[in-house]
Amino acid sequence: MKYFFLAYAIVIVLFVGLMPIRGAKRADTPLRLFPDMDDQDKLKAQKPDSFFADDVGSRLPVTGTHPLGFQSDGKTELGGIPEYEFGGGTGYYYTGGIDDYYSNGMPEELDLNEGNVNAFLNRGKEMYFVNCMPCHGVSGDGQGITASFGVPGIANLALENFGTAAYPDGRMFDVISNGKGNMGGYKHNLSVRDRWAVVAYVRAIQFARKAPLSDPSIKAAFEAHQASNPVQAQ
Repeated sequence: MKYFFLAYAIVIVLFVGLMPIRGAKRADTPLRLFPDMDDQDKLKAQKPDSFFADDVGSRLPVTGTHPLGFQSDGKTELGGIPEYEFGGGTGYYYTGGIDDYYSNGMPEELDLNEGNVNAFLNRGKEMYFVNCMPCHGVSGDGQGITASFGVPGIANLALENFGTAAYPDGRMFDVISNGKGNMGGYKHNLSVRDRWAVVAYVRAIQFARKAPLSDPSIKAAFEAHQASNPVQAQ
């Protein structure tokens, strides 16, 4: 057994001796068991790049690329919802709170009416499916794709403790903005209006879970959903 440990020690010494010292300058590429993401397929700003014929790494945007919120007709709205607000203000619209308390209801700044409320909810649905559905699931029950990987602490928005009485709209807006627990904040991803649109859509799916199918509006929405999403034969 002692020869085994002796041989093992010799192998370790040779291995360490042949390994290059981190930070040492060598002509060849060093062998690193733990590269720690030192080499990445990216190009830093203002750095040259021989991949391009002019050796210039900084490139102009692809033809036809537009900045976020830009529209060729000059409007600043998409589906009736402005795309340029990301926060920085005070008051209920920007924080979800009034006098240090969370409140319920959509802010007056949204200027919602019968003519644009459907577009507002559709926008909320779109943003929910892009940013929230992977964790919270299609119906908000917390059974999104990440749940199948064992991600803990995903809120089940269908529970009563996430209803308006226990969990005001302003509090939900604040959590979407700044995050909570394992959930990061989305204030840099979603505009202020988009965050309120997500809150409105979550309230809509919460209401839909409780509303009876005999309700004419719910029945009409259900039939429309079924017509647009027919069951596929297996």
